[in-house]
Amino acid sequence: MKRYETFDHRADIGIRGYGKSVEEAFENGAKAMFSVMVDINDVKPVDKEDIDCEAPDLETLFVEWLNNLLSNAHLNGMLFCSFKVEINANKLRGSAWGERLEKHTNHLMTEVKAATYSMLKVVKEDDGYIAQCIVDV
Repeated sequence: MKRYETFDHRADIGIRGYGKSVEEAFENGAKAMFSVMVDINDVKPVDKEDIDCEAPDLETLFVEWLNNLLSNAHLNGMLFCSFKVEINANKLRGSAWGERLEKHTNHLMTEVKAATYSMLKVVKEDDGYIAQCIVDV
C-alpha cells in the first residue's frame, strides 16, 4: 500500500494519506501536505512540536490537524517530515518532527496556505483508511 500522494485540482493541490489505521492515514496525509512544500526526505527530524486539536467528526479533525501543523510551521519557522497521531473520540494528540525552515530556503517548492474542506473525506477501505482534502496553494 502506498503511504501518500498528491493530485492536481484546478489551481490547488489534492493530498491523500493512506494507512492501516486512521491515525496512520492522518500521519501520511501530513507527509503529503509537507511534500508539496519541500522534499521531506531532505528534512531531518531534529525538533519536535506537539499539536492538540479536536473537532466534531473525523473529516473536520483531519483539516484541523493539517491547519494546526501549518500554523505551527509558519509561527515557528519549521518544516516537518515525521508525524505521530493518537485519536481518542474527537480529540487528536499529535507530534511533528522537523527542522528550521532556513536550512531549506533554496529547496522550497510550493507554499501551502491552508487545508480546505474541498474533496474532504476520511474513509475506511478494505485494506485500510484514506484521508484526503485539497490544500490551497
